Amino acid sequence: MNNEILQKVEKLLSEMTLHEKIGQLNQPETPSADNAEAFKEAVRNGEVGSILMSVGATAGNDAQGAIDISFYNEIQRIAVEESKNHIPLIFGRDVIHGHHTVFPVPLAMAASFNSDLIEQSYRDIAQEAAQESIHWTFTPMLDLARDPRWGRIIEGPGEDPYVGARFASAVVSGLQGDDLSKSDTLVACAKHYVGYGASEGGRDYHRTEISDYSLHNYYLPAFRSAVKAGARTVMSSFNDVNGQPITSSSYYLTDILRDKLGFEGFVVSDYDAVIQLKRQGVAADDADCAAMALNAGLDMDMHDYCYAANLEKLVESGKVSMEAVDNAVKRILYVKFEKGLFDHPYCTPAGYDKNEHLKHARELADESIVLLKNSDHLLPLDKSAKICLIGPFATERRSLLGSWCIDGTAEETPCLLDALKESSTGKIEYSSGLGLNWDSTLKKAYNSDVVVLALGESWSSTGEARAVSNISIPPEQLAIIKKVKAAGKKTVGVLFCGRPIEMQEISNELDAVIYAWHNGSASAPAVCDILFGDVSPSGKLPATLPRLATHIPLYYNITSSGRPVNCYYNENPYDCYIDSIPTPCYPFGYGLSYTTFNYSRPECDKTEISLGDLEAGKKITVSVNLENAGDYDAKETVQLYMNTPVAKMMRPIRELKSFKKIFLKQKTNETVSFELGYEDFGYYDPCGNYVVEKGVRNVFVGENCLTVNKVSVIIK
Repeated sequence: MNNEILQKVEKLLSEMTLHEKIGQLNQPETPSADNAEAFKEAVRNGEVGSILMSVGATAGNDAQGAIDISFYNEIQRIAVEESKNHIPLIFGRDVIHGHHTVFPVPLAMAASFNSDLIEQSYRDIAQEAAQESIHWTFTPMLDLARDPRWGRIIEGPGEDPYVGARFASAVVSGLQGDDLSKSDTLVACAKHYVGYGASEGGRDYHRTEISDYSLHNYYLPAFRSAVKAGARTVMSSFNDVNGQPITSSSYYLTDILRDKLGFEGFVVSDYDAVIQLKRQGVAADDADCAAMALNAGLDMDMHDYCYAANLEKLVESGKVSMEAVDNAVKRILYVKFEKGLFDHPYCTPAGYDKNEHLKHARELADESIVLLKNSDHLLPLDKSAKICLIGPFATERRSLLGSWCIDGTAEETPCLLDALKESSTGKIEYSSGLGLNWDSTLKKAYNSDVVVLALGESWSSTGEARAVSNISIPPEQLAIIKKVKAAGKKTVGVLFCGRPIEMQEISNELDAVIYAWHNGSASAPAVCDILFGDVSPSGKLPATLPRLATHIPLYYNITSSGRPVNCYYNENPYDCYIDSIPTPCYPFGYGLSYTTFNYSRPECDKTEISLGDLEAGKKITVSVNLENAGDYDAKETVQLYMNTPVAKMMRPIRELKSFKKIFLKQKTNETVSFELGYEDFGYYDPCGNYVVEKGVRNVFVGENCLTVNKVSVIIK
C-alpha cells in the first residue's frame, strides 16, 4: 500500500469522531425528492460515506431513473465543503455489462474467450459511466455457476474456474486502468463473495453446501485473480456456506479473503444483507447483526442502516472495538484517496466516442456468438438469398440488451429485422409466426430460399430473483420450429438467450443453430455478420448446454465416478438415466467455425521434469500445430486441459488450464505453444494450501473439453 496515502488516512482518522467514522460505513440509496433535504443534512453531519445510485434490491430488473449529474455534484459539494472533515462521498451504481453502450451479458462475454476484447469493453464502460458521476461499479460478478435455472448465471463467466479467473483479471484491469485516480476509471467490486452461484436448485438467495476442497479449487480462483489484478472492493454474498452466513463470517471475510488471498481493499455488503442475519437465524436483533458483520470484517453496510443505527452503542458496550471500526474506516478512506476523490470530487463530463464504443461492442458480440450446428454447410448465407424471418425475436429490442442493463436504451438498439434489411441485398419477408396467420407465414416460407427463426427468452426472465424451473424456450416457440420443419424448408435458428437452455428438441429440428445470447447494443448486427459470413464464428461455450433440463447440473470438470458411469464423457450413459442420454448436447468449450481447423498431436519439449525444478520456476512447453485448412480466415480458441490420473484427492476428469485465441488466414498454419509451470500442475487441499504432487499428467489440447488429442508428462 502507498505510505503517502496511509499517512493521509491516519491523519484524517485522528480528527474524526466515532459518529463520523460510522458515517463512512453507511451506504444509503439515492433519496427520493421527498426526503432529499433530510438526506443532505445527514451528509453535512458526516453520516453518509457512499450513495447507492439506484433504488431497490433488484435494480437490474427494475426501471431506474436517468442520472442527474447536478444532483450528485450538489450532494458532493455538501460533503466536501459543509461537512466537518470534508470527506468526499463515493458513488456506486450497477454498471454490469455496459452503460449507454451495452456490451454482451457477462456469460456471453466469456464465450468470446478473448480477454483483450473484454478488457477493452470495460475500459469503454468505465469511460462512459465516469461521465455521469459514477465512481464505483458492482462488477465483476465472479460466481461460478453450474445450474442454469439460477437467473444470475448470466452475470458471471460460467462453470469453469480458469475462465472465471481470466475474466476477473480482464474486467478489473479494464475498469480500473493503470491509474485509478484518472477521471475515466471506475473502482471494481468483485462479487458475490463467495458461493452464491451454488444456491440449491438454482433458487435465488437459497442455502449452499460447498466443501472446503471445492471452495478453494472451484469458487475462489476468480476472486483470487481479481485480488491479484488489484480489485479495490469486494461484495459479500447473501448466502450461507455450510450453515455459516458469509456476512457474519470472519473465517470467509478475514481468514480467507484477507489473510489467504491478500485482499487489502474494503468489503461492502450486498443490499440489506446485514439485517438479513436475523432471518438467517444467527442474530437476535439489529444490534447483533451489526456487531457480527463488522467484527467479521465487513466494512460498508449497503442500504439497511444497521451500522448507522447500532454501532455507537455497540462500541460503548465493548461488543465492537474502536479498532474494528477504525480498520473499516481506514480501508474505505484509502480507496477514496486512491480514486482521487479528495482532489477531484466533482463530475465534469468530458465526452467519449460512442461510435468507437459501438464498434467494440460489435466486435465482442461477433466473437461471443456460438455456432452450434451447420448441417450441409448451410451457413453462411448468400446476401442475395430470399429470407423468411419468423419468430417473436425478429422485432425484439429490449431483450437483446439483457438483464442488468440500467442505462441502455431499447429504442436505439437495432432489431434483427432491421439489421437483416441493412445487411442483405435479397428479399426479406417477415412474420411473427404467432397467432392465426400461419397460412400466410407458410406461404412466405415456401417462397424463400431459407427460413431464419428468431427465438429466445425474455430479458425479464433472467437476472436477480429470476430463477426458472424450466430452462426450455416457450412452448409456442417450439411449435413454430416444428411447423417450419414440417414445411421442409432449410431453417436456421437464432437463439437470443441469456442462460444455457435445453437443446435436444431444438437442435434435432433445425439445420443450423446460432447461439446469439443477449449480446447488447450490437446483438442484431453481429448476428448478421455471422449469418452472411462477414465474420467466421469463433465463440465457444463457457457453460454446458444440456439435452434436457432434467440433466442439470451438468458440467465438464467433474471428478470420476467410482463406477464406469462418467456420463459427461459418454461412458455408459444409459447407466446414468435409463430413459434419456445424459451426455451434453453441446459440451463446454464447443463452437463451430466456417473453416476447418486441424490439430497436430501435442508435443512437449520434455516429457519428464522434477518437482524441484518446477518449484524453482522451470516450465514444460506443450505445442501443437494448428492448420486452417478451409476457405475462410478465422479465429480458433486452442484449449489446454489437464487430467491427474492419481492424486491424494480426487481430481477432475478434465480441467482447463490455459487457452489462446488464434487468428489464421485460410490455408495457413501456426505453432501454438503453452508454458506450464508449478502453478499449473497442482491444486488446493481442503485447508487452502497449494499442493503439487509427483506423478503423471495427461495434457489435452484441442477444440473443446472432449478432445482426445493428448500427451503425457511425468513429474518426478
